Amino acid sequence: MHKLLSLYDRLTTILASHLPEGLVLLVTRVALAGIFWRSGRTKIEEGTALSVSDNAIFLFEYEYTGLPLPADIAAPMATYAEHLFPVLLVAGLFTRFSALILLSMTMVIQVFVYPEAWWSTHIAWAALAGILITNGGGMLSLDYQFAAARATDSGLQKGAG
Repeated sequence: MHKLLSLYDRLTTILASHLPEGLVLLVTRVALAGIFWRSGRTKIEEGTALSVSDNAIFLFEYEYTGLPLPADIAAPMATYAEHLFPVLLVAGLFTRFSALILLSMTMVIQVFVYPEAWWSTHIAWAALAGILITNGGGMLSLDYQFAAARATDSGLQKGAG
């Protein structure tokens, strides 16, 4: 039994190190980004980079009627957010902020658009966002690289004075 516990402790130590954590956070970032990116792409006019389609505006006017914003404002806001924040997440740039925005969008969708979808869909989106909000992007993110560079710069500045 002692050998089994020792093996378990070694495995736990390895899995709790920065690289496995960074890989899991990368997968989490890509998973959450993919959900919103694909949704955003359905709102774009065919053959354009970011022109909101008439169909998207129609959906916001007639299907998503509970939203507290007019369709001509809500459709572009959602479309642009579903493109910007997934890109930031995949890069690991402003990870916590991007995940917070996507969590907010999830809650708006939950409350105003599909209130019956909590257990089937939205709880998973909220969990992914929550992981990123609390843990950040991990060592495989631009946030991590920029923080390391800032730490190095501030260390150099302290040593220079």
